[in-house]
Parts: sequence; C-alpha cells; structure tokens
Amino acid sequence: MSLAKTALLATMLTASATFALAAGSDSTKPPKPTATTTECTNGQIFDTRTARCTNAKESSLTDDDRYNAARELAYAGQYENALIVLASAEDQNDPRVLNYKGFANRKAGRVDVGMSYYQAALERNPDYILARSYMGQAFIQQGDFAAAEAQLREIKQRGGRDTWAYASLKLALGGQPSTY
Repeated sequence: MSLAKTALLATMLTASATFALAAGSDSTKPPKPTATTTECTNGQIFDTRTARCTNAKESSLTDDDRYNAARELAYAGQYENALIVLASAEDQNDPRVLNYKGFANRKAGRVDVGMSYYQAALERNPDYILARSYMGQAFIQQGDFAAAEAQLREIKQRGGRDTWAYASLKLALGGQPSTY
C-alpha cells in the first residue's frame, strides 16, 4: 500500500471514530447505552418487560428486539456479544442480521468473514445501502479503494446520495471521491 493510501486509511480510521456510523441504522446518532451494554453479559439482552437481563433466545423477544440489542452491542465495541445475539434471531437470512454479522466480524478483525456476510445481505437485498457502505469500508481496510468507490456509486445510483451510509463511506474515502 502506498504511503498516501496508508495516510488516507489512518485519516479514515480517525475520522470514523469521530463521526462513527451507528451500527444498525442509517443515522448519525449512536444508540444510547442501556442496561444491555452496561449490565448484561454473554450475549444477554435487557428485557424491559421483566426489567432483567435475559437470554437472547428468550421466546418473548422479537427479532427487532434482538436486532436493536445487537446494534447497541456492536456500536459499544462488544462484537462477540453482538454476534451471540444475532445468532439467536429467528430469521438468519434477514439482510439486517447478515449485515450486522458482517459489521461485528469486520470490526473484530475478521474482514473476510465480514465481507461474506455483506455479500449475503446484498444477495437478499441489493438496495440495502448500509450493507454497501460497510462493505465499502471493508474494501478500504483491504486497500481496495476502487471497489470502495464502486460501492459509493452504487449507493448513489440506488437513491442513497443524501444518507449517512453514503456520507460515511465518502468520508472514509477521504471526502473526495475521484469521479463524482
């Protein structure tokens, strides 16, 4: 990797820490920490109905409950806990579940595993622009800036120009994509 690309990658990592993309939404706002991230362990979720930490497989929890908890855990850097929660989702083919499995694995250092989940999410929903943004960020980690720019173009072509998914990938690319 060239010195310029290495410097850009370092800038991107610093910028993404400052302007962190909320894992789980197309929002600039991170999830607020709840008891799930402050009190629960081993992939448990805080169940507001019972006011206690509970196993993510608990039948009273919905996939939306699990998804939101996994988003919170991933955003808090608890990638393994997020993966435990995601593994308990009833619909393992939900593009959101696949995308966050990708995010958690990529952030935990397993970029190739993360890429396989992003690809699976996009096979199920090619218009899932957040998966495209995360995939683009993974391409940057791998030093493939052209592939990251291709994902940015795809986001734009799919109507995502004014989204955080687009803005965060553009920022990761240094804010100045070469062709648009």
